[in-house]
Amino acid sequence: MITIQQILNEHLDGLLRSRTLSAPQYRAARALSACRTAKLGAHVQRCPNGHVERVWYNSCRHRACPQCNGLAKEQWLERTRARLIDCAHWHVVFTIPHELNVLWMLNTAAMMGALFAAARDTLLELLADPRHLGAQPGILLALHTWGRSLNLHPHLHALVSDGGLRDGMWISPRRSHFLPATVVMQLFRGKLLDALRGLHKRSALRLPDDMSPERFTSVLNRLGRKVKWNVRVCARYAHGRGVSIYLARYVKGGPFHNTQIARASHDQVIFRYTAHGQADQPRRSAALVLSPERFLGRVLAHAPEPNRHSVRYYGLYAHACAAQLNAARALHQQLPVQPTQPISWQGYLARFPRALAGAHCPHCHAPLVRGVLIAASRAPP
Repeated sequence: MITIQQILNEHLDGLLRSRTLSAPQYRAARALSACRTAKLGAHVQRCPNGHVERVWYNSCRHRACPQCNGLAKEQWLERTRARLIDCAHWHVVFTIPHELNVLWMLNTAAMMGALFAAARDTLLELLADPRHLGAQPGILLALHTWGRSLNLHPHLHALVSDGGLRDGMWISPRRSHFLPATVVMQLFRGKLLDALRGLHKRSALRLPDDMSPERFTSVLNRLGRKVKWNVRVCARYAHGRGVSIYLARYVKGGPFHNTQIARASHDQVIFRYTAHGQADQPRRSAALVLSPERFLGRVLAHAPEPNRHSVRYYGLYAHACAAQLNAARALHQQLPVQPTQPISWQGYLARFPRALAGAHCPHCHAPLVRGVLIAASRAPP
């Protein structure tokens, strides 16, 4: 199977000659290219009875790495499931207009903050209104910056409880359709554009070289008159576990998986993705042909910002609202949230019998234990 790591090792130098990477993108490229190699060192797994010793290269543990975050994904999913209230949930998607993509590339951290704040305030303000709910819900927001073909497509997935807590009582929505999509879209539009105006006023927003302040204002005014923004309220789910499983695939491991690569050569990479179908047609499988440098550029464009959480919790799911969350769980006959013991790598490998066999001695079948550590192999400066 062809991997991103192989393409990186062969074409990263060419990519660096053709374009400039940001610091997070460069760190992601170096981490992915060194993952599970001698560059990161290794450790010895040995049989306690002395039958066998094996060398295991260390993983990079980078959030964008597709080959070493399986355990981290399962640990995140278990922690999230342990906090969810046993009630129906809604899935809401907030997408920024593509006209703002150039600002996203130049101001990723600031745009992230504006997007999270606009989506959070939209949901909390509407659900605090007695006409819709009049209670405090549980909200989980997860950021994705990519589309199916790895194009830049920043959007937030919101997991929202179907109801909330008020004065110690669980309040259910008055209407079966939860929130009116048009109202959600209009309020989100106003809050996001207002946040961008505030950033620009404080000189906290870098504009492209060809965009004057007057043109920036014109773009925001035009977006404010745009009738339809891509804000989608999906159908209600009987519980939140399904959406959390969907989000876990992207929260850890990045936007791309090695199994999507169909073929790669010195001058092109062909990868598969699921294209969006029309409203009355099913989704279809598609393939995209790119040069290796353009392919790597698309992958690295979605490297996560350091020290920025791509998943954030609000309302009852906020970590500062533990007492309110436990009160809501009690009303649903659930126990209080308890600290979860993270799944071990042995427990994770137990789900894959073929991989688990490599963690045991082939002679006495005893679990291998960690032995000596092997230092990372670093070239001289």
